[in-house]
Amino acid sequence: MASPPRPTLTDVAAQAGVSIATASRALRARGEMAADTRSRVLRAAAELGYSTVGQRRGRPRRGTSLMFDLVLGHFHDPYTEEITAGARTTASELGYDLVLTAERDDPADDWHERIRSRGSAGVIVGLIVPTSTQIAAMHRASIPLVLMEPPSEASSPLPSLRTTDSAGGGAAAEHLVARGARRFIVIGGAPSYRYGRARVDGFVRTIDEIAPGAPCVRTSADWSAWDARRACARALAELPGSGPIGVFACSDEMAAGAYRAIADSDRNIPRDVMVVGFDDVRGARWLHPSLTTIRQPIREMASAAVRILAQVTSGGVVSNEAIVMPTELVERGSTRPVITE
Repeated sequence: MASPPRPTLTDVAAQAGVSIATASRALRARGEMAADTRSRVLRAAAELGYSTVGQRRGRPRRGTSLMFDLVLGHFHDPYTEEITAGARTTASELGYDLVLTAERDDPADDWHERIRSRGSAGVIVGLIVPTSTQIAAMHRASIPLVLMEPPSEASSPLPSLRTTDSAGGGAAAEHLVARGARRFIVIGGAPSYRYGRARVDGFVRTIDEIAPGAPCVRTSADWSAWDARRACARALAELPGSGPIGVFACSDEMAAGAYRAIADSDRNIPRDVMVVGFDDVRGARWLHPSLTTIRQPIREMASAAVRILAQVTSGGVVSNEAIVMPTELVERGSTRPVITE
């Protein structure tokens, strides 16, 4: 029996309702176009079994490119800059290029197809949980995925890098109590991601254990300095009792917002209010006074993620168990005792 004719680019374009040129650009991930248009072309190609992008035919290129993709929702804040720096340095050391791929806040976002079309050797997904469709697409193309600080658990087990968030929150509580704080404010993040919840829970649990009965106001902000300023101001107004105050913010950026709220209330850091942040991004040193914070090993986690991908690419076997790297409290001026002469 004669084999059925292979589908052509013309067939794909006709089924997707686009021009041949548009279909070609979509399949090669070239140029700008609407995400739904590209998705429609890729779906048509898959349905027809078009050989260049058939979803069950693996990578569209022969061999494996010496290239890893770093997928983030954005690339323009101190935290993601640390991720990028750590991943780029290690990728270069191992002979790989690093491609920065933006995840768009769009249900039709096709970052997994863009990555697949260029034959990436592996993908680091930072601060994002890929959908089951995205995970399946990468598995079919034999492109390994590693998650870095996922905000929730993925639908399928994947290697991941994270840090000791709960222990970090507990260390912040212990430090503030040791420095003499008797009333407390904890600023969590909204949305309430996995790591944010763990930091708040660790802090509150430790306060309950070592300073039972101490007033503690829990509030939240949208992970920004501006919203944390508002949240902290409200918490300062609500906090009962008297005595030194300890503030724990679940990110350094939110801690910076707390600084502004404390100044607005005519209080002094650290005489009246002591502040601990979380992350230890570069800006923590630039605040006045410099910020005591829980350092998480951001660059080290990104570096480890690259090494996992390199190991898989070389034929190694990697466990899907989470790799947890330790936090460390870094004391600076926001909690140091005021020396008076």
